[in-house]
Amino acid sequence: MGKYFGTDGFRGKANEGLTAAHAFQVGRFLGWYYGREGRASVVVGKDTRRSSYMLEYALSAGLTASGADVYLLHVTTTPSVSYVTRTEEFDCGVMISASHNPFWDNGIKLLNREGEKMDEETIALVEAYLDGCLEVDGRRWDELPLAVGEDVGRVVDHAAGRNRYIGYLISLAMYSFKGKKIALDCANGSAWSIAPGVFRALGAEVHVLNDRPDGLNINLNAGSTHIEGLQKYVREQGMDAGFAYDGDADRCLAVDEHGQLVDGDKIMYLYSVYMKERGKLITNTVVTTVMSNFGLYKALDRAGIDYVKTAVGDKYVYEHMVRCGNRIGGEQSGHIIFSKYARTGDGILTSLKILEVMLAKKLPLSRLAEPVTIYPQVLVNVRVTDKRAAQEDPEVKAAVQAAAGELGDSGRILVRESGTEPLVRVMVEAETEAQCRELTDRVAEAIRRRGYEAP
Repeated sequence: MGKYFGTDGFRGKANEGLTAAHAFQVGRFLGWYYGREGRASVVVGKDTRRSSYMLEYALSAGLTASGADVYLLHVTTTPSVSYVTRTEEFDCGVMISASHNPFWDNGIKLLNREGEKMDEETIALVEAYLDGCLEVDGRRWDELPLAVGEDVGRVVDHAAGRNRYIGYLISLAMYSFKGKKIALDCANGSAWSIAPGVFRALGAEVHVLNDRPDGLNINLNAGSTHIEGLQKYVREQGMDAGFAYDGDADRCLAVDEHGQLVDGDKIMYLYSVYMKERGKLITNTVVTTVMSNFGLYKALDRAGIDYVKTAVGDKYVYEHMVRCGNRIGGEQSGHIIFSKYARTGDGILTSLKILEVMLAKKLPLSRLAEPVTIYPQVLVNVRVTDKRAAQEDPEVKAAVQAAAGELGDSGRILVRESGTEPLVRVMVEAETEAQCRELTDRVAEAIRRRGYEAP
C-alpha cells in the first residue's frame, strides 16, 4: 500500500484527507498518462454521498485539462464502472466512493482497461505525481503539459453505459423470478438506481428499503453493515430472501427466509457446491482470505472442495483467481467475485446468483446455507510500537503456538498486523466463545508483557 492509495483506492475524509485538489491532480495525471499516444478516454462513476459531486467535477476538470475525454455514468455501482471500462474499451475507469464508510468519507478507485483494480506500478506513478516527484519515459516531470485549443478534452453524458450494464445483469439470469418475494436494502447508495429495476424486470415481487439517498444517509443504519433492519423486515413480511448492499454495491450480504444472516462465507459455500454439482467448478477451488471462518473450511472439506487463503482484500483474492484460473472467491464481508462474469466483487450479481441456486435446487436459502456452521470468533487489537517485532518475539510466538496446539483441528488462531494502523490483530475461532476469549487474551497479554504495547 502506498502513501495515498490502499487496497481499495484513495480514501479519506472529504476535503481533509481527500480534497478536490487531489481529485484534480489524479485527473491531470490519468489524462496525460493515457493520452501520450492519442487522446485518452476515461469513464467515471460515483456513489450518492454529497462530496462525490465535488470530486467528480474536480476529477473531470483535471482529465479534460490534460486532453482526455470524460464519460460520466453519474450515480452507479463500482462493478458497473468495471464492466463499462472493459466492454467499451476505455483507457481506464474511475469510481468515486468510500464503499461502506459514512457519508463524510470518500474515495477514488482506479480501474485498468480490463476493468480490474489498477496495478501497483501505475498507482505508484499517481502517488509520485501527487508528491511532485514523477519520473516517466526517462525524465522528471515537475509539471504536466496542459492541453490547449482543440486538444482540450470534453465531458460526455454516458448514462447509456450504465443501462447496458443493467441489461447485462438481466441477461445472466437463468430463471424467471416470478413468485419470489425479495427484499433489497440499497443502503441509500449506488444500488438504489439499479438493483430494484433488475429484480422487477426478472419478475420478482420487490420490496425496497433505504432507497432515498440525500447525500448524507448513505450506509446510515442501512445496508450490509447494518443488516439487522433487513433481517427484521424479511421475518415480519414473509420474504423468500433479502439482500443488502454497501454504498457502491460491490458487496452483498443475504438474509434467509427466517431472517438469519447468510454472509460471504456461506454464499461462497452454497455457490461453489452448486458449481461442483454441475461440473463448473474449474480447479475445484474456492479462493478465500485469512479472515474467512473456520466453519467454511470444515464445510468445504465435507463437500470435497479445495480452498486457498490470501491476504485480506478482494484485490488479492482476484489476483490469485486470475493467476490460477479459479472461478469463485471472496470475503466474509460479502465481496464475492465470479470471474466468469466480472472483474470485481459485484453485489447485485451475487444476489442474482444466490437466487439462481434457490430456483435451480428448489430449496430455501436456509437449507442451502445450513451445512456451514459459523464458529465463534473473537478479535483483539493491540496497539503496539513495532508491529513486526511484536509478532516475531519468541515469547509471543510461543504463546501463539501453544494456543494453536490447544485448538488442534477444532479451531484456529491468526495473528497479523494491520495494514493501516499500528495494531497487531489477534483472532481466534473455536467451538465456544469462552475458549476464543481465553486464548486471544493470553496472546495479547504476551505482547503487552514483552513491552510492545503503545502508550
